[in-house]
Amino acid sequence: MKRRWTALFALFIALAAARLCHIRILWPDGDYHLAAARQIVQGAVIYRDFWFDKPPLDPLLHVLFGARAGAPLMLASAAYLWLACLAAYFLARRLWSEPEGLLAAGLLCLHLIFYLPSAVIPLPVDAAMLVPHLAAVGAAAAGWPLVAGVAAAIAFLFNVKGLFVLAVCLFWLSDRWRRTLAGFVSVCVLAAVALAAAGALSGYIDQVWRWGIVYAGSSPETHPYLNGAARTANWLGFHAAIALGTLCFFWKEHDGMRRRAAVWLAISAAAVAIGLRFAPRYFFQWLPVMVLLGARGLRLAYKQRPRLIAATACLLLLVPVVRFGPRYFLLAADLAAGRRHAWDDIRLDQDSRQAAELIRRQARPSETLLVWGYRPAIFVYTGLKAGSPFLDSQPLTGVPAERHFYVSNPVDSRLARANRAELSRCNPTFIVDALGFANPNLAIHRFADLKPWLDNYQLFAQTQLSRIYRRKP
Repeated sequence: MKRRWTALFALFIALAAARLCHIRILWPDGDYHLAAARQIVQGAVIYRDFWFDKPPLDPLLHVLFGARAGAPLMLASAAYLWLACLAAYFLARRLWSEPEGLLAAGLLCLHLIFYLPSAVIPLPVDAAMLVPHLAAVGAAAAGWPLVAGVAAAIAFLFNVKGLFVLAVCLFWLSDRWRRTLAGFVSVCVLAAVALAAAGALSGYIDQVWRWGIVYAGSSPETHPYLNGAARTANWLGFHAAIALGTLCFFWKEHDGMRRRAAVWLAISAAAVAIGLRFAPRYFFQWLPVMVLLGARGLRLAYKQRPRLIAATACLLLLVPVVRFGPRYFLLAADLAAGRRHAWDDIRLDQDSRQAAELIRRQARPSETLLVWGYRPAIFVYTGLKAGSPFLDSQPLTGVPAERHFYVSNPVDSRLARANRAELSRCNPTFIVDALGFANPNLAIHRFADLKPWLDNYQLFAQTQLSRIYRRKP
């Protein structure tokens, strides 16, 4: 037992060390939830006082982590993801044996480190759902329908794709589906009551569901199916070891688990595909089942051809390690030497830091901020309250952040006009236009209905990618 927990604790050390290399970086989406957490700490109510188009638990998790960037956030998020590794360990051990459990935990840890940093370092809803996803399936495997339903509801309150987790649990517990559904509904009802009591339920419906449905139904891809095939192939290439293990599982496993595993795999794949975007972070829905089946498949194949399987798996695992590992050493070297990171991938974050520093030199703690574009990190770096209900410009332009650098057509122009009318009644002290340089058509001064309001502001500074306005005296 001591060796087992030593090995498992080593996974936490690896997660923490990797994340601490990014201590001076806020990645997109992670900064969005952290900015929302900052507003909550400063007394705002989610959905009622500020627009937020994701379910409520991720910002609350960041509140629990301290709602600040830096080492505490990195260590707390590492501990949270370590819980996912432990959940994978216990689930695989329950389904099969100790070796599969340790292998599943290790494989999950490795793939939470060696992949695209913008996907694995922040903790947006897709990554945050890993823990309740694995907990729900684990409860289903243990025959605990009520617990499975509760865990699926928690997953749903992190990410609406938690509905797919519920579907897996209902299939696995088909003879006790009523109790599973009762657990899910009871938690959702409690959440709805809490939101209603805070005056936030209507905002939740509008922002998470109505906007979310419009967003999901407007893929920016010209050839979404080809894009989906290419991105899935890319993901499988970097996760080739667990893909091989999954194939071995379906080849070697002959008990009733094959059917349940196939359903879990298919439902999770459908969750990745919904909306036809196939963003790298969406594959976190697929990762738990692939890790579990991969661990079991590799174990079964290893029993027959130990040297061949060990060598092949190690070679395949080297692919993500070699591709993504060197960056950790470069970042660590920069931190040790006190150097500024030289990395094109974090250009926006570095510009956000620069803009925030210019504002901090002028701002008083009571002053407020509007960020035009998708740069919630500026709220985090300045520490200022939002001067409007909007943490970014998506609901103001109607153009989702994934495409607003190169597309100017709104997905919902009526909603955007109504939100701009609401904005014109607000008086933030500072405005950062972090979008206009990248897409001049969406610059804040290009919106005629905001011009009389914007005339109350003057440009006082700019960075390479941002214009900073201050309200006139």
